[in-house]
Amino acid sequence: MKERKSIIPVDLVISRIFFLRGEKVLIDRDLAELYGVSTKALNQAVKRNQRRFPPDIMFRLTQSERQELVTNCDRFKPLKHSSALPSAFTEQGVAMLSSVLNTDRAIEVNLSIMRAFVRLRKLVASNASLARRLAELEEKLGEHDQQIQRVFEAIRQLMTPPERERKKIRFEVNEPAARYGKGKSRGARQYV
Repeated sequence: MKERKSIIPVDLVISRIFFLRGEKVLIDRDLAELYGVSTKALNQAVKRNQRRFPPDIMFRLTQSERQELVTNCDRFKPLKHSSALPSAFTEQGVAMLSSVLNTDRAIEVNLSIMRAFVRLRKLVASNASLARRLAELEEKLGEHDQQIQRVFEAIRQLMTPPERERKKIRFEVNEPAARYGKGKSRGARQYV
């Protein structure tokens, strides 16, 4: 089945998704931009329908989470001195927004967002499969590494010959004593 051309590119939506508290979320400011409404209007719609947004699908960021968001993303710099903490919406929270914001644009944006979440799930699943295969390969290579290391150690031992006990070398000098000074007899043997 062919995917319809959306007014919001899925890649744009994916670039706006964050991982907070172990969840993939979109921040209210980004959602408002995607829906073409102000952040204030989006939050008022949520406030009017508070029962639809329990804490497991929509939550307020903490001060430290907001600070981290501002630090990591330039587009959130205006939030640095804001008194209000931004809201984060999970995939289910975004789906619930479609019932609160009932416009044609909201429907199109929700479709793009849902496609983005589906694509992310597929990426995560393929990455998990890849990670599992890498772990299996590492395990196999780990066993081979130990065997290869033993082979290298054996080769090094063969390359370095064992040290032999060296014999002391003596020279016998049999020359006239005149060369060596007085008191030495002629033809005396000397060892050096």
